[in-house]
Amino acid sequence: MIIECLFSPGPRQLLIKRLTLPKGARVLDAIEQFKILPEFQAHCVAIELALAQKNSQGIWGRKVPLSEPLKAGDRLEIYRPLLVDPKLARKQRFKGQGKGRTGLFARRRVGSVAGY
Repeated sequence: MIIECLFSPGPRQLLIKRLTLPKGARVLDAIEQFKILPEFQAHCVAIELALAQKNSQGIWGRKVPLSEPLKAGDRLEIYRPLLVDPKLARKQRFKGQGKGRTGLFARRRVGSVAGY
């Protein structure tokens, strides 16, 4: 059976490879085969770091355990850890923009209190 395996070692980088596996292969088998490919040897450490987290892999965007059986045509994705908490990043962006110029506060009536 043929599956597609994806990994993103960094922002705007994507490694994609089609793998041929025997029937009954599991997620762990596909990842092991993906890691030993010569073109991905440079990213082997990044893949190991991503796999050190619990449930850092998924099929078509749904997180699955390493023991999950694969079907023909599946897309296996290996997720890397987040560097920054998304909520914190959004808060920092908003703070940098200044609350008086964006969003709900962009158009203020003359004489009104800031934030209303």
